[in-house]
Amino acid sequence: MMALVPSRNATAAILLAALGYFVDIYDLILFSIVRVPSLKDIGVAPERLLDTGLLLINMQMGGMLLGGLLWGILGDKKGRLSVLFGSIALYSLANLANGFVQAIPAYAALRLIAGIGLAGELGAGITLVSELMPKETRGYGTMVVAGVGIAGGVVAGLVGDFFGWRTAYFVGGGMGLALLTLRVGVYESGLFDKVKRSLVRRGDFFILLRSRENLRKYLSCILLGVPIWFVIGILATFAPEFGEALAMPALPTGARAVMWLYAGCALGDFASGALSQWLRSRRRAALVFVLAAAAVCAIYLNLHGAGLPAFYAACFGLGFFSGYWAVFVTIAAEQFGTNIRATVTTTAPNFVRGSLVLVSWCFQSLKPRYGILSAAGIVGFGTFALALLALMGLKETFGKDLDYLEPPC
Repeated sequence: MMALVPSRNATAAILLAALGYFVDIYDLILFSIVRVPSLKDIGVAPERLLDTGLLLINMQMGGMLLGGLLWGILGDKKGRLSVLFGSIALYSLANLANGFVQAIPAYAALRLIAGIGLAGELGAGITLVSELMPKETRGYGTMVVAGVGIAGGVVAGLVGDFFGWRTAYFVGGGMGLALLTLRVGVYESGLFDKVKRSLVRRGDFFILLRSRENLRKYLSCILLGVPIWFVIGILATFAPEFGEALAMPALPTGARAVMWLYAGCALGDFASGALSQWLRSRRRAALVFVLAAAAVCAIYLNLHGAGLPAFYAACFGLGFFSGYWAVFVTIAAEQFGTNIRATVTTTAPNFVRGSLVLVSWCFQSLKPRYGILSAAGIVGFGTFALALLALMGLKETFGKDLDYLEPPC
């Protein structure tokens, strides 16, 4: 029974990773919340809010693609803890600076830098927790990290709703810098230290590309997570535009939509993680949540003339069933060996987030011809279908021993 109980180091790592992810999500989702007031305040015309918003969110997500590669490789070469704290420092400073912007070029540059910083925290935290936890209860550790972390989106919604957008950025940056004081008492993963003392090559991203099987597993992990960011980056971020297209008597705000979505996500991450432990299957838990999220997405896009309570309830439902992020990142961590695990667990979530660039481009391209609702329906169907196909190709990893290496191919 003692083998099932996390060590003191594992417990400290869970706390640090959970709080780090809380600040990460707060900063990550903040632009979606303050998009309209911040852009209006610096002089963007109303008819340019959507296109300018897409530009800035794509800069942020593009930064996460670059940062995912950078931090992932460093995580396997230098260690999980160095990446955890380095990424927190970078995105905290970028968000503090974001509170001072006066023009779009500076706004875009800082969202790019913040995106690079935001790319590292989750993967490093999940890798560290996965390697420190007993294999039979690993899912509970990652569940806590994801569930507590996602609640940062709720706090971002509240702060963005009740305070000015500049203050909201200052709060995020300040929380991140305060978090750096918690590094005392957390130690590096023993599995990483063991590999570090060996001569094995670590952080070689091309291990994923040289083997057809590794590439297939890696792409499947990424595709599994894409619907989550379709829901966040399109359906929630542009809630006011969807409300107008649905002829709602009162239009929703982006801040409230994101807040309710992330409230659902926080509970959904706990639920999906617990379900994977109860079923003793990551794959079956993910399947339940992907199918349910697709169903709620269809409901959301057909709320013609609905009131705000029904719309926000749909946002909460979307968030809950898109809350399989905990299971998704755990699956990614469990698919690969110690010498490449941080690279996978850091890059895969960031390629998912970065996929929003392609998803939003498809949405934007289809919108003039089909309208905002049909365009979202077409893109959403594609993302959910690809996620289901990807899930079918992934092996079950519940209870898998993580003390192994990937061959150099």
